[in-house]
Amino acid sequence: MRKSRNLEKRRHGLQMVTLCISTTMVLTLLGLVMLSVLTAHNLQKNLRENVEISVILGDTIAKEDGVALGKIIQKKPYAHQVTFISSEEALKMAKEEMGIDPTEFTGSNPFSPELTVTMEAEYANTDSLSVIVKRLLKDRRVVDVAYTKDEIDGMNRILEPVSIALLGLSVLLIFICYTLISNSIQLSIYSRRFLIHTMKLVGASWGFIRRPFLKQAVVVGVISALLTCSLLGGIIYMLMPFMPHVEEIMTWRELAITAAAVFVFGFVITVFCTLLSVNKFLRMTAGELYKI
Repeated sequence: MRKSRNLEKRRHGLQMVTLCISTTMVLTLLGLVMLSVLTAHNLQKNLRENVEISVILGDTIAKEDGVALGKIIQKKPYAHQVTFISSEEALKMAKEEMGIDPTEFTGSNPFSPELTVTMEAEYANTDSLSVIVKRLLKDRRVVDVAYTKDEIDGMNRILEPVSIALLGLSVLLIFICYTLISNSIQLSIYSRRFLIHTMKLVGASWGFIRRPFLKQAVVVGVISALLTCSLLGGIIYMLMPFMPHVEEIMTWRELAITAAAVFVFGFVITVFCTLLSVNKFLRMTAGELYKI
């Protein structure tokens, strides 16, 4: 009798370990995809915030007026950063880039003072920029506004389908993860279906029968989530040397959101699937249990 109980405990412990491992593997896959989606969103934001427009000012505009206009633009919702570049600074930059002095050919400084405006991510599209340009040109101090329309259109044509594809992949993987965890839990409870039926026959309430299974589900969910977070942390740590500047797109915020999602998903899905599986066997008769 004692040997039978020890064997049952050992089998139950092995099932729990197997369930933890399978759940951890599924949660790790989900965590990697979620982290990829969050970092991809940040990468897209960074790329869009690198979009710049050059607000060309009149040659007679004093530096004070140019700086004042820059402060006005900086307060606009579309402006991420505004930098004033005087004609002298523009000439110096041209000398450094080209290695020659343009004044040797023109006889005078060919550059006008300008404001370089780095856009906020949500305004980095040609529709928004066309409206912004029209408003800027109404200012008497502004002569012209220049930006690379084709490059911006090309960037958005690439980024938008990528965002949709990543979102679709995330939804698909959540469904796959749910299915895999649900099947693992059902197999674990299937081996104890007659124990459930026996408890029901001796008059135990459904709530009493469910309780140990739900406690196990909570333990499995928490342990699997902890193991998953440890695995993800190890993977990120090993990849850090091969991904320079990764901290710009993978911040503590993304890591915290991913960890929280792993814990919530691990807890909710294990408890929910356990509840469904136990209820399924509770509704079955002895004859039905033998047939499955």
